[in-house]
Amino acid sequence: MPERILMGPGPSNPYPEVTAALVHPVLGHLDPAFLSILDETIERLRAVFVTANPLTMPLSGTGSAGMEAAFVNFVRPGDPVVVGVNGVFGERMCEVAERQGAAVVRVDAPWGQPLDPEAVLAAHRAPVLIAVVHAETSTGVRNDVAPIGRGKGDALLVADMVTSLGGIDVAVDDWLVDIAYSGTQKCLGVPPGLAPLTVSERARARLVERCPSWYLDLRLLSRYVESSGDGRVYHHTAPVTMIGALHAGLGALLDEGLPAAVARHAECGRLLQDGLEDLGLELFAQAGHRLPQLTTVRVPAVLPPGMDEAACRRVLLERFGIEIGGGVGPLSGKVWRIGCMGGSARVRNVIALLGALGEVLGR
Repeated sequence: MPERILMGPGPSNPYPEVTAALVHPVLGHLDPAFLSILDETIERLRAVFVTANPLTMPLSGTGSAGMEAAFVNFVRPGDPVVVGVNGVFGERMCEVAERQGAAVVRVDAPWGQPLDPEAVLAAHRAPVLIAVVHAETSTGVRNDVAPIGRGKGDALLVADMVTSLGGIDVAVDDWLVDIAYSGTQKCLGVPPGLAPLTVSERARARLVERCPSWYLDLRLLSRYVESSGDGRVYHHTAPVTMIGALHAGLGALLDEGLPAAVARHAECGRLLQDGLEDLGLELFAQAGHRLPQLTTVRVPAVLPPGMDEAACRRVLLERFGIEIGGGVGPLSGKVWRIGCMGGSARVRNVIALLGALGEVLGR
């Protein structure tokens, strides 16, 4: 298969250190060498989440598993749960909470625009939990989390950081986020398969008595991931190769430095968005809340003869080896989603994409 430049909303190109880790001989999941890697990975996750939370771990499963864990461990039937919705993943939060029997209170904003923190806080007088998506992957919009943390009162605050962690500023403790989860395949530059998760001590004190999911039960999982004098209690076979890859990806990110990585994503995002406008294309997300790592752009009204938007993306992939994503939900066929994350967030990739897209569109 020819080399691809992955610039869609899905997996980013892995860092070279990650590729090396993926071909490392496999260790046993109880091997002391692996457990040392696991402990270091957890420390690195704390550094990237900017938190001191003891309960921090790479959860086995993609970002959606992190989302589900955030609800099944803290929501009881009938609990009032406020969810901010301005894209696919806010919608998904509602569905997960409803399946738990929560009394979901939606706070909607138009797709492409950010949530109003004051509207989120005013939606219910005493919610058990407030949930928002920090970086909405379906629209390219950044939602403000810190104001909600400051005004949450007694509620627990859940933040979906799947597309934000490692790409824009994240500060779990300073923003008073109680539960945050992410995914490995976005700005961390690691293949999909793990959901980094962190839980505050305040939230930990409110774990449900009996989680309806055995696999995602944080009371059980904590006994394996938290090393203590009593040793570890086996829960499930850890995905050792993926954790090794995450260990390497986090190491590359921290060696670069979080401020430098954020600045690199910002530079590439500015270059991409300016370049798209120079091609005569219209950006979709509201100015001031556009993600640098995930750009949404409206599909042109006039495309080359015989081509629709999917055909344009297919030509980009087949002729130039560059993958971009289409719209989802009500934006299907209306926008393109162009990722610039992790190892893909390089100026040379942006220049290659702009040149190829301009050629495909005849601009």
